[in-house]
Amino acid sequence: MAVTLFRLDASIRTHGSASREIADIVEEEWLAAHPGDTVHTRHIGVDTLSATVWADAVTAGMTPAEEHTAEQRDALALAATLVDELIAADAILFAVPLYNFGVSQHFKTYVDVVLADPRTTGKPFLAGKPVVLATVRGGAYGTGTPREGWDHSTPYLRRIIADCWAADLTVVEREFTLVGVNPALDGFTDAAAQMHAGALQSAREAGRALGALPVPA
Repeated sequence: MAVTLFRLDASIRTHGSASREIADIVEEEWLAAHPGDTVHTRHIGVDTLSATVWADAVTAGMTPAEEHTAEQRDALALAATLVDELIAADAILFAVPLYNFGVSQHFKTYVDVVLADPRTTGKPFLAGKPVVLATVRGGAYGTGTPREGWDHSTPYLRRIIADCWAADLTVVEREFTLVGVNPALDGFTDAAAQMHAGALQSAREAGRALGALPVPA
């Protein structure tokens, strides 16, 4: 039976992206378990969603269908497509970096538009579905670090994907991705290398686990 992985990237980069590196490994391991099966992709960091699409979708829900503007009809159609992609997939892979201490604006817009579809409003529409989140941070935000508590992305992502959508979430994280880029972080080269290696290993394990899950009948 054919199975489908849906992958979404939110990085603004197509080359040299740390979140993409992790997601690539997860995808490779999944494909190793499902050769010939389908990976559907969407890259919202490059093929961005309009900044106005959420407002159009929301206002459409408050307006009689016969009075919808073309923009509102398009926004509702896009929301339906985004939700269809998630529902149709047997497994999901999100690659979402931390930007400026918060969630990627592209992914926040994506979430808002998904939640504009009536099938998702207050509903755990991904209940039990396996999801891997690959997320990366340029600095270090762990317990005891100067930036502890400054990561306002990962808690949000967990809240939406696991708590609101009820997905079976696995998070693969990497920190200190700016070591080697920002000279102020040169003193953390060894720690960053260890974190990098650990993240890649975690990605392999997450991808293998994702590929080993039983396929719904």
